Amino acid sequence: MTWVREMVAGDAAAVSAVRVAGWRAAYAGMIPGAYLDAMSVERDAALREERFAAGRAAGLRDLVAVGADGADGRVVGWACCGPRDTPGAGAGSGAGAGEGELYALYVRPDLLGRGVGRALLDAVHDEAGARGWGALVLWVVEANARARRFYEAAGYRADGGAQSEEYDGVPVREVRYRRAAGDSQSGPATPRSLR
Repeated sequence: MTWVREMVAGDAAAVSAVRVAGWRAAYAGMIPGAYLDAMSVERDAALREERFAAGRAAGLRDLVAVGADGADGRVVGWACCGPRDTPGAGAGSGAGAGEGELYALYVRPDLLGRGVGRALLDAVHDEAGARGWGALVLWVVEANARARRFYEAAGYRADGGAQSEEYDGVPVREVRYRRAAGDSQSGPATPRSLR
């Protein structure tokens, strides 16, 4: 079973390990290999630790998935969401009142397709409902067909928004997806608990 709980400061290294592995697996062939190879769990963990308290103060919510691999309490996935108008969120982030944004969702690559991402996304949807957000938006690399299918299965649709981010001088196009509050998801729910 996969359980979702709020991230604590001590989870930073585990979250970074999931994030770096997730980037390398998901974006191979989409983002320059040199950029992916240069990613460091240690540097990323230092950044996560630095941003953790500031993110909470800005209304961000970091969630971790644990337990999917039989190691009780081991972090196997991470998601971050917050109000859509969070400062520093990137191009196109300022939006209508009452909207939230899914800023990140990563799962340990060897656990893809086992319900970890779904449990995290369901918890993000619960958070959106608790905060009264009328919609959630997210940005996804346009060439990432697997991620796009995952979000589409959960009721997200491309809304026409697009932007590019540069990685080692190479522009990578991202498209914006939106899901109105209350949109249903397909498939059975995965057990989760916000402890």
